[in-house]
Amino acid sequence: MIKKNIIIGNWKMNPLTLKEAEQLFSDVAKAVSRAKKTDIIICSPFVYLDRLTKIRTSKIKLGAQDAFWEETGAFTGEISPDMLYNLGVKYVILGHSERRALGETNALVNKKIKTSLLSGLIPILCVGESVRDESHSYFNLVKIQLEECLNGISRNSISKIIVAYEPIWALSSTVNRRDATPVDSREMAIFIRKILSDKFGSETKKTRIIYGGSANEKNVRDFLENGGVDGLLPGKVSLDAKKFVEIIKIAENIG
Repeated sequence: MIKKNIIIGNWKMNPLTLKEAEQLFSDVAKAVSRAKKTDIIICSPFVYLDRLTKIRTSKIKLGAQDAFWEETGAFTGEISPDMLYNLGVKYVILGHSERRALGETNALVNKKIKTSLLSGLIPILCVGESVRDESHSYFNLVKIQLEECLNGISRNSISKIIVAYEPIWALSSTVNRRDATPVDSREMAIFIRKILSDKFGSETKKTRIIYGGSANEKNVRDFLENGGVDGLLPGKVSLDAKKFVEIIKIAENIG
């Protein structure tokens, strides 16, 4: 069985209206109806998920951008993995750098991963450094993120988790950002897989590692062919149907 590339669009806190969300989702769904070699996920704001599950498409799966670590209870404003799963959601982004910037810790991400797995969701664990220093301490930072976020996860479960390498210094929202290269991606992908292999053994061969950090239609081919990854996590560009579809089409034509 051929291992498919996976393209995950993170809409973040966009678009502003349900009508716009429906139009964007529908435009993408129509354009990728013949996709065969790519798994396509769209992670929309919570408020749009219910409606988007009603738009018929077999090619796009839905994901959430976060989830809480308890199934039910007195947690005002939170949404549990069970709620998402019962809605028809299949994936959930956890530990995104923008959530971490608001105070989310590795320990909290770890709780969320465990509850999400129990609920039947596929976690997309984001890890990545804010700066690349000459002493290469950023490797240790990513190692700590992986070890603490995956603490207590069983070997049988690691293949169900997607790891997204997300260099914060390359994000479009980062001040004085700079472009990451496929070389940067490959270096970290190899390192991540080594850390996972040391911790979980051969089961990690099935674990997908993807790249985020201003991935777009211009660099998708280079990252997929030379970046050592199994897919991409585009943010801003996923809000442009034409550009997002172009990314998917390029992924379809690789290999």
